[in-house]
Amino acid sequence: MRILLVEDEERLSHFIKKGLVEQGFAVDQAYDGEEGLYLAKEETYDLIVLDVMLPKLSGIELCKQLREIKTETPILVLTARSEIEDRVEGLDSGADDYLTKPFVFAELKSRINALIRRSYRQVSNLLTLSDLEVNPIKHTVTRAGKLIKITPKEFAILELLLRRKHEVVTRTQVIEHVWDYNFESLSNVVDVFMGTLRKKIDKGYKIPLIHTLHGVGYMATDKKPKA
Repeated sequence: MRILLVEDEERLSHFIKKGLVEQGFAVDQAYDGEEGLYLAKEETYDLIVLDVMLPKLSGIELCKQLREIKTETPILVLTARSEIEDRVEGLDSGADDYLTKPFVFAELKSRINALIRRSYRQVSNLLTLSDLEVNPIKHTVTRAGKLIKITPKEFAILELLLRRKHEVVTRTQVIEHVWDYNFESLSNVVDVFMGTLRKKIDKGYKIPLIHTLHGVGYMATDKKPKA
């Protein structure tokens, strides 16, 4: 999953990014409201984490402008302002959730996972397909009860495929949701990751769950995909 982090305190921004990257997220950073607005309009994100007090354009105004142009990306507002009026202002501007600084990273991660789950209209924390089970909170993958070790990037790809199970996910969509702004899209790294992930998930099992549809994209399904 790919996140846009708009936070002008560089130390805090780098701390949040480090923690999210360790959890398998791809993170783009912006340090003022104008840069954040530009990236939010130009790129595809699963979530925006947004500070309120930003230079050039406030987080509240940024949020309002995104909602005015019908951007549906979930927005989590971070702020040092804890008064009820401030929380109401943030939510009324179009934010989906509100977290007051200082905060514990574990709570930030939980709120991010909850918002992403809600945006995909999924009730459970667990992502399942046949005997495959993925837990985005614990970052675990099991098949038929057996724990499978995968890398953070492989986990991010698998999570995306399971959130859209039985649907075609194009190579471009994988890049947009799993890699950050600096990724070189002309490389074959996506295909390499998909090949490795398919071996880890499907090798030794009768029913393959990860499929490559040549010239189209990828699909997580326990049914035979149509060519």
